[in-house]
Amino acid sequence: MASKKTQYTQFNINGNQIPVQVVRERRRSMRVSVGKRAVILRMPSGIMAPGTQKGIDWSKNWLEELVRKKPDALDHLLSKSYNTGDQLKVGERTYFLDITYKDRKTHAAKLEGNTIKLSLNEQEKSGVALQKAIKHLLSRVVASDFLPEIERRVDDLNDRFFQKPFNKVSLKYNHSNWGSCSSKGNINLSTRLLFAPQEVIDYVIIHELAHLIERNHSNRFWALVEGAMPDYKDKVRFLKANGKQYDF
Repeated sequence: MASKKTQYTQFNINGNQIPVQVVRERRRSMRVSVGKRAVILRMPSGIMAPGTQKGIDWSKNWLEELVRKKPDALDHLLSKSYNTGDQLKVGERTYFLDITYKDRKTHAAKLEGNTIKLSLNEQEKSGVALQKAIKHLLSRVVASDFLPEIERRVDDLNDRFFQKPFNKVSLKYNHSNWGSCSSKGNINLSTRLLFAPQEVIDYVIIHELAHLIERNHSNRFWALVEGAMPDYKDKVRFLKANGKQYDF
């Protein structure tokens, strides 16, 4: 069986640079889909250069037609660019950014009042790597600012509905899930969740707290979730419909 090979590139779609993951694998036809972090183009592993270009052109046309029908279809893939003076709104809080470039090996960030001060390596004033680093720095600062409030909310919802001991609450920047509950009783929530409405945040917290009782997603698990939040399915649908836009 031919091994799978993955390459990364960008497509210019209506003037915007869209990240694309090109996967060559054992298959007969091409397929393009929009993922959480990139457009995914799958093509046969043995395809030659002319066929590759044909597939790329076909994918671009498909994406352009998608955007024509649904203008915001790729918005979650647009790379955000941050500058001094920009505002970052997370929930009901607004942060102001102060970015400086210095002769330093690493990037750093701290919160002073409602201003996030980022001190960045002057050798990296542009590029995807820098924007990725900024996302993680902002996430770390915002997580520290929100953590006490989130801890109180977890305690409150646990006391009201579950009354089960847990270890600690953490806020982490990830795209793989909105939350998790470890075997040690750690409640982990994605910092991207902080952009969501409070009732949606509550749903994810309740979901993870229910895992303190039921480790799987059995009927008993969902009964626990529904007992605490009867309209939880509305929150699930909301996250599926809007979750892609929640990011730094």
